[in-house]
Amino acid sequence: MASVFGVRHLQALLLFFNIVVVYISRLNVSVAVVAMTNANTTNPDFPEYDWTELHKSYILSSFYWGYVLTQFPGGYLSRRFGAKITILIATFASAVCSFITPACVRLGGWPIFCVIRLLQGLFQGLIFPAIHEHLAKWSPLHERNLLGALSLSGTDCGTVIALASSGLIASSSLGWPGISYVSAALCFVWCIFWLIFAADNAPSSKFITPQECRYIESSLERNDDFHQQRIPVPWRAIFTSVPFLAFLVGRCAEAWGFTTLQAQIPSYMNGVLNMEIKENGLFSALPYLTMWLSLYVYLAIANFLTKRKILSLTAVRKTINTISLWIPALLLIGIGFLDSNQPTLAIVLMTLNVGINGGSTIGSTLNSLDLAPNHAGILMGLSNTIVNVVPILSPLLVGVIVTDKHNRSQWQIIFAIAALIFFVGNLFYIIWGTSETQSWNSSDFENERDVEKSTNKKVAEKKAVEKMKKDQQVEAVKGEDIIERTRL
Repeated sequence: MASVFGVRHLQALLLFFNIVVVYISRLNVSVAVVAMTNANTTNPDFPEYDWTELHKSYILSSFYWGYVLTQFPGGYLSRRFGAKITILIATFASAVCSFITPACVRLGGWPIFCVIRLLQGLFQGLIFPAIHEHLAKWSPLHERNLLGALSLSGTDCGTVIALASSGLIASSSLGWPGISYVSAALCFVWCIFWLIFAADNAPSSKFITPQECRYIESSLERNDDFHQQRIPVPWRAIFTSVPFLAFLVGRCAEAWGFTTLQAQIPSYMNGVLNMEIKENGLFSALPYLTMWLSLYVYLAIANFLTKRKILSLTAVRKTINTISLWIPALLLIGIGFLDSNQPTLAIVLMTLNVGINGGSTIGSTLNSLDLAPNHAGILMGLSNTIVNVVPILSPLLVGVIVTDKHNRSQWQIIFAIAALIFFVGNLFYIIWGTSETQSWNSSDFENERDVEKSTNKKVAEKKAVEKMKKDQQVEAVKGEDIIERTRL
């Protein structure tokens, strides 16, 4: 009998808080940059920098320059050394980057800010592939949605806290440097709890009961020596898998629309809606609070539909993903027609947009665990490498198109592009996506392929020998016929 709250739930809780603290350190820059370039709206006792919109777009995107490079290594390192040490080192190093930011920016301005953000991105790029590797080893089959969604909901919680608190911290006696210091402190504290309570898998945990360990391992149909095995990665099968490619396209589409709003909401509200930064931060967080809460609603609906067998898991994922992408696509178009005379309606639409988009975690993000739980970290590393090119391009595109942050028509172009990508990407996922575990997930897949090749070779050789014998027999019969005719 599985415990109501066990070590597997503790692992999910630790992952939740990890995502919260690293997201705070990742996203607080969108509010911090506004504070650093407009000190009169926060605490004027700290330096103000004369950075252009293009400079700010470099700062916002520089994190992802590093982040995209370490996604694949994150999947490999978590398989090779374990998710525990990979996540610990990445989070600690990210905290150090946050802590040194204020001093470095005073010395080197926006270029050094970009360098620090790039380094922070390099370390944080290791985290999500390792998280998926960790979830795959700790999540019983029937609890995959629950533990996965609870862990990944940390993205929404972290976003809410980052956007809501950063403006308040910048307006306090700590000023904008306090944003970095608070972020670093939260990461350092989390590292202590992770070091004590985390374990790479159920058998290696010193806190787990034998009953819970058996429940997890038997649910995942693992042998006693599974965690000592080195399972080869079926690279060719992965890259030629249509369901994996559909998962990848769906995630890229979601990432474009989401990061457009995530990175640009503070600037949009400040420029188009003329909202002060303290108020800006609170209203910027509201959509993500809705997103965080809506994820649990989606989770409850998904569990109800699958447990009652009303819909298959594939149908549930596609339905939720369609709601999460196509409705926001329409709302994005609507947002683009609003201006400073309609701030309330803009806030309502953006809140609905981001809130409804919250279902994409269940709709597509967790799909990598369905396709191949034995390669979850690798799949996440591969997909995130490609998906996180999007946050590099999105802010840069904004920097090129939005030359005047007060110009509504320029923002309309940004929102229209995001809406189109939302629609097309999800259509691809609907047609070719699936939640069926793929044959290349098998730990013996490469061996089976070798056996199959060997068997096919032997069969072909046998057929060739039989054909040769048959041809020889035919030739012999023909020879006898010729001799017989000669005698006659």
